[in-house]
This record gives sequence, C-alpha cells and structure tokens, in this order.
Amino acid sequence: MKTGLISKLITGLAFAGALAVPAVARANGDALELDFDRVLGSQPRAPRDVPAPTQPYVPVTPAPNVYTGGLEAQLAGLASAERGRIGVAALDLATGRTVSVLGDQPFPMASTSKIAVVATFLDGVDQGRWKLTDRFPLMIPQGSRKFSSTVAPVRPGAMISAHGLIELAITRSDNPATDALLAVVGGPQAVNRWLRKAGISGMRMDRDIATLVRDDGEHNPATTIDQRDSATPLAMVELLGGLYQGQWLSPQSRNVLLGAMGRTVTGKRRLRAQLPAGADIAHKTGTLFNTSSDVGIIQTPDGRAIAIAVYATGQGGKPQRDARIATIARVVYDGYQTEASSVRRTASR
Repeated sequence: MKTGLISKLITGLAFAGALAVPAVARANGDALELDFDRVLGSQPRAPRDVPAPTQPYVPVTPAPNVYTGGLEAQLAGLASAERGRIGVAALDLATGRTVSVLGDQPFPMASTSKIAVVATFLDGVDQGRWKLTDRFPLMIPQGSRKFSSTVAPVRPGAMISAHGLIELAITRSDNPATDALLAVVGGPQAVNRWLRKAGISGMRMDRDIATLVRDDGEHNPATTIDQRDSATPLAMVELLGGLYQGQWLSPQSRNVLLGAMGRTVTGKRRLRAQLPAGADIAHKTGTLFNTSSDVGIIQTPDGRAIAIAVYATGQGGKPQRDARIATIARVVYDGYQTEASSVRRTASR
C-alpha cells in the first residue's frame, strides 16, 4: 500500500494486535473468508425502485434519466440496472460534494457491516467497558440446516485479544472473530443502538455472521430487496465519513479501525484495482450470494479524502461485479480530481 495520511494513522498498538493473533487463527480466518466470500450463482434482473421488504421486484417503467452530464451521468451509465442493481455513493470530505446512484436503496451489507460492529466495540473501549488487551473467544459456527433455527449454533473457540479480533474481522473478514465482538457488545441490536446514537439511518443489522452465512441465498438481491442486514450506499458513506473525521470515536480508537481497514487483504480487484499510483485506500469488502461490495476511504496524493460505497448485484458473476466496482471507483476518483482542479484554477484567477 502506498504511504498516505491513512497509513500514518496506524500506530504501534495496531500492529501489536495483529501479532497477538495465533498463526492457526489466521489460517482459519483465510479459510473462513473464502467460505464467506463464495459465489453461489447469478440471476441478473433490473429492479429500479424499492419494493416492500423481501417482496420480489415487479417491473415498472423507469423514471427519466435526470443526469444531463458530468460525474453523475458517468456513474448512472456504469451503474445501469440492466444486469442487476448497483448502488453507489461517494462523498468528497474536503468539499462535502456527494454523488450517488440508487444511493437511498437498501443493499445487502454482507461483511461491510463489520465496520459498524468494530466501531460499536471501540466505543465501548472509549467508555472504559473493555480494553483492547482483553481476551475473548472466537465464536465458531456449528453445523445446522439452512433456516433451521432463528440463530445458527456456535461454540467458543480460541481466546484472542480484542485487538486481534478486530484485526481478523477487518483485514481478513473473519466471521468467528466478528461474532466474538458481537457477543461482547450485546449482539446486532447493540450495533443498531450505536448507529442510532451516531445518527446513522438507512443501515441495520439483524443477524450475527454465522446465521447470515448459513441462511445466505434465501433471496436474490438482484431482484429482491431484503431489508435485513442492509445499508443504503448513502448511509454507509455517512458512517465512513464520520469515522474518518473523528465524530464518534477517540483518536486512538479511530486509528485502530482505519489502520485495520488500511491493511485489508480482501478485494484486490475491487475499489483499489484501478486507482492510480500514489492513491491510498482503507476499505472493507463484502460478498454473499449474487452480491459483492466494497466501501472505504480513498486518500488522494494531495491529501484529500473520498468516502465511497459501491454495492453490486448480478452482472453475470463475481468477476464482473468486481470489475464494475473497480471501474466505478476510478471514475469517482477522476471525477472528483477534475472538479478539484477546476476549483483551484478558478480560485487562482
């Protein structure tokens, strides 16, 4: 990763947490990441509005294209719903300029929800409820049939420091590590309470990760909007922007979260794939049946920060979704850079 302001946030404490994770746990995390980020199939369709929760999409006449040019028009073309819904939101944190396509429509959060889980835990650290050195057990999923119970069974696993759990949950998208943190904070509803306290609407968590993975595939996100465990792209961008700007966490906790996001090893073909040399990124990926996502903070070489969230469904498969996410990220990056250059030229006259 290129050196930038985000990478400078990484403290010695962040690296200590990673070293505290046993090698066997890291290996298990890799296997679980592959399991969680599997692709079960693809059924492209093109919903263009928000139906009731879990109600199959009924085709409607699309609204006229309101984009007449510029960055919004480019994104609207790239995020066409012809092969499955794509939701995009981006925020230039220097200017407040926001762009979005289906920005207020819910999409499956998948593992991007882990940002909110970790933020909830770190808020508890700031309040003195826990320490990063406290040790908690991994929550290992046990075999059970799909939809056979409200909550998938888990068992306690290896004891790992809270900082190690954060490192696994964010950098490797480890599910037992995330569920360990969820168990500590009080489950999905505790995350929802933290989101409401932070003023974030349009985002909700309903299940732990073990249950989410076990019951994955119940609905096709390209043709159905399931409100459970969902976020709108605009809500996610609001969360990312607030975390980056230090609105809800102490500087130390903010650095732990952003530092881990800066070391993410998943999603090499998504947001980061087409960014130019000199750009830095701290991000979190998500993948479930027929849906892929990547959300994060892009740091430009001149020190500007862009919060971005891209949720893609359908498109013909995971490689096509990844490619679309990468292309959208580059268009957003170039569009904001062009606008910033134009502003600088105008101001210098």
